[in-house]
Amino acid sequence: MSTHTASIQWPDPAAPIAPFTPETYTRDHTVVWGTGQSGQVSAAPEYRGNPTLPNPEELLVGALCSCHMLTFLAVAARKRHVVVSYTDHAVGTLVKDDRGLLCVTEVVLRPVVTFETPVDAEALAQLHEAAHRGCFIANSVRTTVRVEA
Repeated sequence: MSTHTASIQWPDPAAPIAPFTPETYTRDHTVVWGTGQSGQVSAAPEYRGNPTLPNPEELLVGALCSCHMLTFLAVAARKRHVVVSYTDHAVGTLVKDDRGLLCVTEVVLRPVVTFETPVDAEALAQLHEAAHRGCFIANSVRTTVRVEA
């Protein structure tokens, strides 16, 4: 078992002061992770957020993408497959679900993996399946996570 922490501070001291109305309050804030690293975050631009800052939806997609990759690398290493490179361009879809609530209903991962020695399509699919089953973040959300490798 392990625990992981994050803290937020709003308003962000670096953000301009605006009146507090539904149209004008700042969505910018600072997240401080348990490592001590921090970053500015905002709402998505569609929700009056700062388009130059990451938003929670992007962070969720990034967390799923990162977790799958890290789990994939661990599985591949245990199977003695040497990974040379791994890239992914994931897409998350925010829509109303069957309860009528806005949520990220699906994240599609599109990893491209290069190995030192070629791995056949069946073995690659098995590696991705094992990574998906072992991904802590995918196991923690209702969002459908698909891997299109």
